[in-house]
Amino acid sequence: MRSALVVVGLLFAVAPALADGLKPFTTDGCSVWIDGPPDRPNLWRHCCVAHDLAYWIGGTRTERKQADQVLKQCIKDAEQPLIADPTYHGVRLGGGPYWPSTYRWGYGWDFFSGSRLGGRWVRGYQRPSAAEQAQIDLLKPAALLLIEEDARRYPADAAPHSMTRSSNANMLRF
Repeated sequence: MRSALVVVGLLFAVAPALADGLKPFTTDGCSVWIDGPPDRPNLWRHCCVAHDLAYWIGGTRTERKQADQVLKQCIKDAEQPLIADPTYHGVRLGGGPYWPSTYRWGYGWDFFSGSRLGGRWVRGYQRPSAAEQAQIDLLKPAALLLIEEDARRYPADAAPHSMTRSSNANMLRF
């Protein structure tokens, strides 16, 4: 039993060294939330997919709050103001970088990489280093292609306001 604890402890100690960098971008739309109402099931999915791009990279607290506010506004622009606030509060509560989930802030990076917190090295809120930015720049074109494919696969069914790249410049900024 004692040797098993030592092995587990060593794994936590070397986890940052085992991190393999930025993983390819993935999206599941609005994660544990709905992508739209029953009559238009993908109405605001594009908002969540753009939000996933920001969450994939992570960054500072301010950048996360800005990404969450852009999500809220995008859903409002999809003429769903009653959904925008609960969605915003849900991502503020459940999307923090200290949750070991697949939809946390900075989910593209290994959970155990970054600053020391409570005896563990977790990513938390941090700006990408120059080397990490190079990884982002390398994987960004594939991420944008995946976003375009997602929009084709899950159309918003002629939503009144569609989030475009130009209206979403803050979210797509790296």
